[in-house]
Amino acid sequence: MAKRDYYEVLGLSRDASEADIKKAYRRLAMKFHPDRNPDDPGAEEKFKEATEAYEVLTDAEKKEAYDRFGHAGIDPNAMGAGRGFSGTSFSDIFSDVFGDIFGAGGAGRSSVARGADLRYTLELELEKAVSGSTVEIRVPVLGACEECSGTGAKKGTTPTPCADCGGAGQIRVSQGFFSLQQTCPRCRGAGKVIRDPCRTCGGSGRTERRKTLSVKIPPGVDTGDRIRLAGEGEAGFNGGPPGDLYVQVAVREHAIFQREGSDLYCEVPISFADAALGGELEVPTLDGRVKLKVPAETQTGRLFRLRGKGVKPVRGGSTGDLLCRVVVETPVKLTAEQKELFERLRASLRHGGGGHSPREASWFKGVKDFFDGLKP
Repeated sequence: MAKRDYYEVLGLSRDASEADIKKAYRRLAMKFHPDRNPDDPGAEEKFKEATEAYEVLTDAEKKEAYDRFGHAGIDPNAMGAGRGFSGTSFSDIFSDVFGDIFGAGGAGRSSVARGADLRYTLELELEKAVSGSTVEIRVPVLGACEECSGTGAKKGTTPTPCADCGGAGQIRVSQGFFSLQQTCPRCRGAGKVIRDPCRTCGGSGRTERRKTLSVKIPPGVDTGDRIRLAGEGEAGFNGGPPGDLYVQVAVREHAIFQREGSDLYCEVPISFADAALGGELEVPTLDGRVKLKVPAETQTGRLFRLRGKGVKPVRGGSTGDLLCRVVVETPVKLTAEQKELFERLRASLRHGGGGHSPREASWFKGVKDFFDGLKP
């Protein structure tokens, strides 16, 4: 009987990628595996047919020959019982395709693991966040045990190769038609066994300790920004690389300034007299004090912008501004003389009509119009 086209067997077009070929073979192998179809004598033939197609189409040279000459481009006599055209055992093919399902992999691969990443919250004053600084932090981490140098074995001894896997960390397990690689249950993939564990770390090779680190804070950081310290996380397992430490910035609330992006805001209380007559005030900035000219007849809520007195963003851009919001402060604890002066001022302002308080006059007019509109 003439062989079917390999692409037809796998249900693929001729421009299929290697990933498509592997995916198609996986599907057919699971469907027609003889152990899953004990009552279907044709399942084993379909299974072998799919395996043969997979072995040819994933070999670059054989695929090129097959694409040009079909089955005639491949020497069928090169096949041996239980082996593919290139001498690759079927169990190796199956392990390559299904390795991610059954956990198969290179020797000792599962034993080496990267250490965990850590996070540390660093609270900063606004001044340090804006100008930048260098701070020292103490971080609790799991590091390599100093007593056993991270081996997990008692000082003066060394781990011995695992007798079950011969130090490979993997063992082959026969399951019917297949021979699969699995992590060695005795050494758990490490390839070695600790007969006399270190008393300090209990054989884990890691102990908890605190280490002091110097963290360089770039100018302009804000709450939520992160600084990565590579390799300063937890130690890895069995020689694996350490994780990273992420320093999370949290800027403390400031007594005077509030930050919004690259701008700073602050409230400036001024006296009733300064608001009415105008004057010059000293206001704080992160660089020191500056003079702020307040014009006459300034109202509460007016914003004064001091350009370039804000924050230079950490990711670049122009420096922000400082916006000062004026708050007119009503005098308290007046003396009898001061009260008399205010009475005389009030009478004088009323005598002048609504021109001295335009917003008050406008508001009362709006109220009057509102109630007039309610009348039937």
